[in-house]
Amino acid sequence: MAVVESPALVVLDDHELVRDGMERQLTTDFPGAQVVYSGDSLLDALTATAKSHCDCAVVDLDLGDQTPVAETVSAFTARGIPVVVVSAMARPDVLQAAMAAGAQAFIAKRSSLRNLSMAVRTVLDGGTWFPPDLAGAVLRTSTSVELSAQEKRALVLYASGLTLEMVARRMEITPNTVKHYLDRVRDKYTAAGIAARTKMQLHQVARLEGLLP
Repeated sequence: MAVVESPALVVLDDHELVRDGMERQLTTDFPGAQVVYSGDSLLDALTATAKSHCDCAVVDLDLGDQTPVAETVSAFTARGIPVVVVSAMARPDVLQAAMAAGAQAFIAKRSSLRNLSMAVRTVLDGGTWFPPDLAGAVLRTSTSVELSAQEKRALVLYASGLTLEMVARRMEITPNTVKHYLDRVRDKYTAAGIAARTKMQLHQVARLEGLLP
């Protein structure tokens, strides 16, 4: 896969100075890059990507809105947008949740901005990037159950305590479609011998996969 030399990017972070620094670095290292959204609102970022093409989203996991890590990441991956996570929370459990939701790179905020550009370039080329000291988190034991990005997102939202109707509004789909995704999740885990019929069991499944703490 050829690297996108002038990518369309989202920069999502709730600290203006950090956000501006990342944006300047990325537009310097990727001449011609277009930032389709730069700000601190997940909803506004998703609205922007619905209107404009996006090649990669650089996403801070702690936006101060209590959104679960997996929900923040899967909101983009469910739309086919690769995610580079930038976070001060460089813990294995945070990395597990981000990677389980489909993130392709993890950059600690203590890293240099040049590493951010290298991570974005790697992701645009179809690769992954994560700190060597956290490699064990990526290689954790997991089940053999494969979920689509939309199934993961529905699972995370529903298992976090939202109703079907609330999940539907968050995903911008109908409650029946949410139920369809959750039924597929239940069927896949049941076939793998893992109880996943009740909401509590789905919460346990989400924790097992590292999608929820």
